[in-house]
Amino acid sequence: MSGTGSIGSVETLWYFAYGSNMSVRRMTARVPSAEAVGIACLPHYRLAFHKIGRDGSGKCDITPCKSNEVHGVIYRMARRHKPLLDACEDLGRGYRDQRLAVAAADGSNLQVFTYVALRRDASLLPFDWYLRHLVEGADEHRLPRPYRDRLAATESLDDPDRQRRARELSIYAFGST
Repeated sequence: MSGTGSIGSVETLWYFAYGSNMSVRRMTARVPSAEAVGIACLPHYRLAFHKIGRDGSGKCDITPCKSNEVHGVIYRMARRHKPLLDACEDLGRGYRDQRLAVAAADGSNLQVFTYVALRRDASLLPFDWYLRHLVEGADEHRLPRPYRDRLAATESLDDPDRQRRARELSIYAFGST
């Protein structure tokens, strides 16, 4: 990703997805211009499922922690499509956007934006379909095996709304999963 040291250009942005948007199917359903361009690591942060979701379940968040790191996917997207992603992420109520530096797999440092939770509850768990988005994305991009194993081992809940669960998982109905 040479020449990609900044957050983007006048027309494009670099986004670091560490949660459900790691799944290309989920991300491109939300943002048509999104293109996965690599993987990255965010040092000195840990992944948590304590963001209060609109559905009452736990969603992903990052929180500072010197002895941890969060792996994720770098997307290039059209700046004009950021409002689409902001709406999905409930910008201003659920998350705020934050600029930070990640270490790309090619060794370069990249300035990106991501989302950080505004409201947290450490007692929450993610729904099973939400966790599936993360695991699918982590496998798809071949994040480090120990990290993928930790994601897959995360405790989750069955969503009592069967229609929502079916709708969320329908993006994996065709092709290999």
